[in-house]
Amino acid sequence: MDSNLLLSGTELGTLIRSRRVSSREVVEAHIRQIERVNPQLNAVVCTRFEEARREADDADRMIAAGDGEDRPFLGVPCSIKECFALEGMPNTSGLVARRGTLATSDAGAVRRLRAAGAIPLGVTNLSELCMWMESNNRVYGRTNNPYDLKRIPGGSSGGEGAIIGAGGVPFGLGSDVGGSIRMPAFFNGIFGHKPTGGLVDNSGQFPATHGVGDRYLTSGPLARRAADLAPLLSVLASADIGIPAEVSLADLDVVCIETDGRTPVDDELCEAQRSAARALERRGARTRTAKLPRLKKALEIWSAMMEAAGGPTFRELLGNGKAIMPALELLAWAFGRSAHTLPALGLALVERVPKLFPRSSARAIEEGKLLKHELNELVGPRGVLLYPPYSSTAPRHNEPLRSPLRWVYAAVFNVMEMPVTAVPLGLSASGMPLGVQVAATPGNDHVTIAVALALEAELGGWVPPPLAQL
Repeated sequence: MDSNLLLSGTELGTLIRSRRVSSREVVEAHIRQIERVNPQLNAVVCTRFEEARREADDADRMIAAGDGEDRPFLGVPCSIKECFALEGMPNTSGLVARRGTLATSDAGAVRRLRAAGAIPLGVTNLSELCMWMESNNRVYGRTNNPYDLKRIPGGSSGGEGAIIGAGGVPFGLGSDVGGSIRMPAFFNGIFGHKPTGGLVDNSGQFPATHGVGDRYLTSGPLARRAADLAPLLSVLASADIGIPAEVSLADLDVVCIETDGRTPVDDELCEAQRSAARALERRGARTRTAKLPRLKKALEIWSAMMEAAGGPTFRELLGNGKAIMPALELLAWAFGRSAHTLPALGLALVERVPKLFPRSSARAIEEGKLLKHELNELVGPRGVLLYPPYSSTAPRHNEPLRSPLRWVYAAVFNVMEMPVTAVPLGLSASGMPLGVQVAATPGNDHVTIAVALALEAELGGWVPPPLAQL
């Protein structure tokens, strides 16, 4: 067993800077792990191993010369979701029309990570145009879950979740407009943080967001250890994020909601959430249960608020600037001749529905404003909300097509602009990761991360899958 594959990126950075281990050793260990697990996962879709080795050697030379103390992740390997521009790497977002497109510069968040010394080993798979919970597309194919290859790793940052969960890198960069960091984190047994809206620069992603949609979309970290979340967010953020260590759990109010009132949640997940509440009580927190009837309208609220944000239609994005005709593409798909996935075509088909009922959309947006007020009042400035990340553990491939609305458990928080941390809570009886979302009022990212650190200490955090052989 290579202990480098178990440590946080923060710990690895400390070891590298103190010259107790070289960056080259750490990078090589993670390259070997990726080479071993990726053929079964299809998580990393393009590698830059030779460039990473050169960058590791540069980091070791810099440290030997006494430099780099101000770079917290100097020499530490990571991965990047393929929708982010990473110079020299593909940037297709799983769209066949963009096959062969290479990034000529780094996205804003990627640039910040690399300035902090992180070394990308490659880019990871995602859903077509980042808009589904299966990380599957016609450019790279389908990614599998490291705990059960027959199950999904989530989307759209599924490649990130899968390779981190399998020990391939200590952390990576994802994006989240409807749960795309938190569902992959949950399904793959790791930590993921969706920042407060507007906290992290979203530039350099494809597809791009517009107007208020740039606050609903958030870029943030996924990591195998909670210790990396705050340092990574501090690197990525455009403002002070607060200090998790200064959060007193004895002064914390914890509100527990177990269902949105629309889609039932599996008993094992509910019990895991209760165990998290009990763990926080042991740390001195005050817990209580609550219900918010307006959460039953989360799908309508998310859809209407996203539609109102504007920007190109999904049909135009699928056509790389020229709108496709979904009905014709669905016919082509039925004969195996479409360049698009079924979920993407389904979204293109229904995206105009809100425009057909403008009064309903306006009402949903008003309901969203009321829900945002209710959540902020319920949680308060010194509280967090515990809420399911999904209605079950990771489903089998294609199963979400039969129950396509369960992702709204995560999505609703995007249009609320609240910070949310996905926290692993051990494994189910069938060996699949359990977990919970920890949400707080905008600007309290450090509070949800403090809770993640406490729950990791109390309940164990990431449990490597058998596939990882760690």
